Amino acid sequence: MNMARSQSERHEACVDFYLFAKSIVLGEGFGHEVSWQDGRHFGEVTETVFLGEAAWVVLSSGMRETVVRNKFTSLSAAFNNWASARDILEHTGLYRRNAFRVFGHARKIDSIIQIATEVDRRGFECFKEKILEEGVSFLQSLPYIGPATSYHLAKNLGLDVVKPDRHLLRIAALLGYDNPADFCKAISTSVGDRVSVVDVVVWRYATLNPGYKDFLARCFVV
Repeated sequence: MNMARSQSERHEACVDFYLFAKSIVLGEGFGHEVSWQDGRHFGEVTETVFLGEAAWVVLSSGMRETVVRNKFTSLSAAFNNWASARDILEHTGLYRRNAFRVFGHARKIDSIIQIATEVDRRGFECFKEKILEEGVSFLQSLPYIGPATSYHLAKNLGLDVVKPDRHLLRIAALLGYDNPADFCKAISTSVGDRVSVVDVVVWRYATLNPGYKDFLARCFVV
C-alpha cells in the first residue's frame, strides 16, 4: 500500500510539474513552439519539409539551438529552400560552396547532401514509407543521425516520440522515471497532450531555467 501511494504521489508531482512548466513556457512567449509540435503530423510531411527538418537536426547535433536558428534561414537559401532532393543533386557544387560560407562545418554540409542523395535514390514516397514502417531505426541509417538525434528528427516530422536529450533524461530521473519516454507518456495519459508536446514543453522549460534541478528537488520530488 505504501508503494502504491508513493507511486501515485510521484505521478501527481510529475503532472503538477508539467502544468507549472507549461504555464512558464507559454508565459515566456513560446506557445508557438507548443502549437507547432502539436500541429505537426507525419502524413502531411512533404519532401521540402523533410529535407529542411533533416538539415536542422544535422546542424543541431552538438550545437546550441540559438546558433542554428540564427543561421538556418541563410543556410536554407543556400540550398534553394529545400526545393527537392533532385535540385540539390543537380547543383551540389554551388549549393555546397554557398552553404559552407554560412555554416563552416564540412562534414555536416556533406551529410545534408548525402541525405538528399538517399531521398532521390529511393523517391520520396518510398523514403517516407520506410520511415513510417521502421521509425527511428531507419532514420539512424542516415548520415549524422544518431540514437538521440533520430528521435529529434522523428519528433520534428510529427511522429509521437520523445527525444532522450540531457534535460529530459535528468528531469525524468529526478522525478522517479527510468527514461524520458515513460515520463512523458505518464504525463500525456493524465493531461491529454501528445508525448511529443510534453517533450517540447519540458525541454523548453529547462532551457529557460538553468537551475531547474535544484528547483525540482525542492518543490516536486516526492
